[in-house]
Amino acid sequence: MEENIEFESTLQPEIDQLNERVMRIKQEIGKAVVGQETTIDLLLAGIFTGGHILLEGVPGIAKTLTAKLVAKSLSVSFSRIQFTPDLMPTDVTGTSVFNMKTSEFNFNKGPVFANLVLIDEINRAPAKTQSSLFEVMEEKQITIDGTTYPMDFPFLVIATQNPIEQEGTYRLPEAQLDRFLFRIKLKYPTLEQEVDILKKFKDDFSQKVLDTIQSVISKQELKHCQELIEKIHIKDEIILYIARLIDNTRNNGDLMLGASPRASLSIMRAAKAIAAMNGRDFVTPDDVKFVAYPVLNHRIILTAEREMEGIEAEDIIKEITERVEVPR
Repeated sequence: MEENIEFESTLQPEIDQLNERVMRIKQEIGKAVVGQETTIDLLLAGIFTGGHILLEGVPGIAKTLTAKLVAKSLSVSFSRIQFTPDLMPTDVTGTSVFNMKTSEFNFNKGPVFANLVLIDEINRAPAKTQSSLFEVMEEKQITIDGTTYPMDFPFLVIATQNPIEQEGTYRLPEAQLDRFLFRIKLKYPTLEQEVDILKKFKDDFSQKVLDTIQSVISKQELKHCQELIEKIHIKDEIILYIARLIDNTRNNGDLMLGASPRASLSIMRAAKAIAAMNGRDFVTPDDVKFVAYPVLNHRIILTAEREMEGIEAEDIIKEITERVEVPR
């Protein structure tokens, strides 16, 4: 008991500072985005843990806008890449160009060399171009012509895709989906939120409010926040709870593919971030449940029989979280 008190007394002031920054970021984003509270929380959790994020939803529900505003609230470099069927890997990573004066090849960095990279419609590009992201998303480096170029801190990919329109798209392979910390499924705003959106922009057709978004966190502060979240306390009982959730996906008659150890590590990291963002220096089972669906929904595959019955990943994950005993 004394150890817990000491732990709390040393971390709590820093957690309060992190919580204050989170509130300021939400205030800045709230100038232009209505609703999407859960999405913003998960985006920030991804940023605070260095995890990549996949935003999935129909066009026009502020996927790209929200990602751009999150980047604007941070003092980091930002790059946007529009994925298309004719996009080549070198259009993403960069290419070596022969210099006539020096008779040497010089490497021209591509748009992926930024702190926060927004990839619009990631499933529009073919597999060859998608594969250019494998190394950089996992190892935060790019190897061209035998030379390795490390990415600057922080490095984060936020990608978007439309789940409805499938013509002219290329499904992301499981190995690449597994590199995303979260897949966040955005929904339509409620009637009240729709009214708020109309009122917010009724006198601002050109969206001048976007120019008023201020940066809140510097690179150094973000680094400190990530180090702080690593120190968030998690009991052995919670670790066992996470392991049991993942084990249930691997021994489940409704699933053809269960989650990997990367999924359990992702749940632990994300739960720590959510705990800190809520002003706590310890993880609760509710933190684990909050992040379980966005961490697992793109890492499991249902059996053909369950898909034909109209069952979705969300149903299976909900069933698993209800079945596994919650630590007291």
